[in-house]
Parts: sequence; C-alpha cells; structure tokens
Amino acid sequence: MASKIEEYRSYRKKMNEKILASANLSIKRLYSLDTLTYQEGALSVKTKEMLGLVSSMVLRCDDCVKYHLERCYEEGVSTQEIMDIFSVANLVGGTIVIPHTRRAFEYWEELTETRPEKM
Repeated sequence: MASKIEEYRSYRKKMNEKILASANLSIKRLYSLDTLTYQEGALSVKTKEMLGLVSSMVLRCDDCVKYHLERCYEEGVSTQEIMDIFSVANLVGGTIVIPHTRRAFEYWEELTETRPEKM
C-alpha cells in the first residue's frame, strides 16, 4: 500500500504534467509566478514556505497544506516550528482549521518518520 506521501506526490506530478501539457499561457504564467514567489528574496525560502503553510491552513486547502509541509520539511523546519505555525493558523483561521491541523500533523509525522529532530 502506498503511503499518503507517495500518493500525494504521484497524483500532483501526474496532474501538473497534464495541466501544463495543455499549453495554456495563463496557467503556465500562474505556475511560473508561484515558483518565482517562493524563491529567496528579502525573506528566506524557509520563511516563505512557513507563510505559505499558515495561509494554506487558514484557506483550508489540504493539497496546499501538504505541499507546504513538504517544502517546510525540505527547508529543515522543526516540529516545534511546525507547532508554532499551526498555532498561528488556528488563531487566525479559527476553530474551523482544527480538522486541517489534525491532517497536517498526521502528514508531518509521516514526513519526519525518517528524519531525527534537529532541535
């Protein structure tokens, strides 16, 4: 049985390839803008990904939450930092964010099973 992570990555890759193959200029530009926004700038990539995670949780986009959790993981965000991110998201978004926090924490646990905590 495939893990949640493998399922998500496979589906995202497959659908992004199909969408980009449509050669729609607006969609390609939107994808490019997304990529450019999360590059190093006045804010670090790590900070931008943490902001993206908070925003995704408040907007209650589970796919976006998974994406930003993966990017946070890649940027070396600790579980303590993740919990602070979840705290901000729940404060700003209200209790409606709690179910997304549960799923996000479960996904984070799966991501970090192979990485010992740095903190």
